[in-house]
This record gives sequence, C-alpha cells and structure tokens, in this order.
Amino acid sequence: MKKVLLALMLTLMSSQLFANEMHDEQKESKYYAVVKALYIAGDTVQHGEAKLVGKDGYGFGIDLGYRLEKGFSLEYDFSYSTNTVTEHVEGEAPRDADATYMTHAFDLVYGYKLIERLEVFAKVGYEYELEKIDEFAIDNGSDGAVIGAGAEYEITHNMKILGEYEHSTIDGPRGDSIYCGLMYNF
Repeated sequence: MKKVLLALMLTLMSSQLFANEMHDEQKESKYYAVVKALYIAGDTVQHGEAKLVGKDGYGFGIDLGYRLEKGFSLEYDFSYSTNTVTEHVEGEAPRDADATYMTHAFDLVYGYKLIERLEVFAKVGYEYELEKIDEFAIDNGSDGAVIGAGAEYEITHNMKILGEYEHSTIDGPRGDSIYCGLMYNF
C-alpha cells in the first residue's frame, strides 16, 4: 500500500512539474486585444461663464496591443462613455445634460511580472477625446497626455483579466477612468 501511495505521489508531482514546464515553454503572443467596461468619475471644469460638473458615468473600451521586448508594449485604445453634466451659471437655475465621450489613445505600456500569473503595468501616452453635450452646444475635440496603472491576472494561457486606472490631462467633465476587462492573446 505504501508503494502504491508513493508511486501515486511521484506521478502527481511529475505531472505537475511537466505541466509547469509546458506552461513556461509556451510563449505569450505578441498581439492582444482587450475588451473592458469602464467607470468614469466625473470632474468639475470652467467653460466660459459656466461651471460644468460631470457626474459619474459608464462605458466600454477596446485596446489593441503589440508586445515589444523586455516587458514593453504599444497599444491603441478606444473608449466610449456617457455621463450627466450639470451646468451652473450665476443667477440661473442649474441645468442637466447628457454627455458622450469618444476617446482614442496611443500608449507605451510597461509590464512587470510579480508572480507566475500576476503582472502589474504602467502606461503613458497621447490621447484625443471628442466631447459632445448637445444641450450646452458643446461639440469639440481635445488632446493631452494619459497615464495609468493596473494589474493583469492570467486565467488561461490565452486569457487574462485586468483592472486599470487612468488619468488624463484633458480638462473636461469626464474625469478619471477605472476599467475592468478581459484580454485575449492571439
């Protein structure tokens, strides 16, 4: 009975070692895509005589990436989000309006693997945002820098879940973003 248990333990251990070696030998693809849900925090900005107060809102995003060497990647990011913005003008009653934002960004990303399946990353890039608030006759584009940080957790060789925080230098009622998404490696 002891020999059977010993043989079973050795078999399980060797299969685990083999599985780890196979996992390590599989190279991560250079191409990836991320689909993500997003939450925007809203911000307060001055727009002429009006103060615009953006409330929190929601949206979605898509990232397309290419891995370079030594933990670096290049990404194109697109996001669409909406929120409600309140306009405050002195002497007038506040007015609410629906706002939409379409954002495009090109980022340089650096990832660092903490443990086998967990990686943290930071990103910096250029961002262009189209902001539209029909009720306030706002339909403009702005550009600026974006910085962010997050973490990825590998659930299979081709798929990861991720969480990310981004801050933009664009002055608007959209505010900072928090993302939660699913990455697929091609």
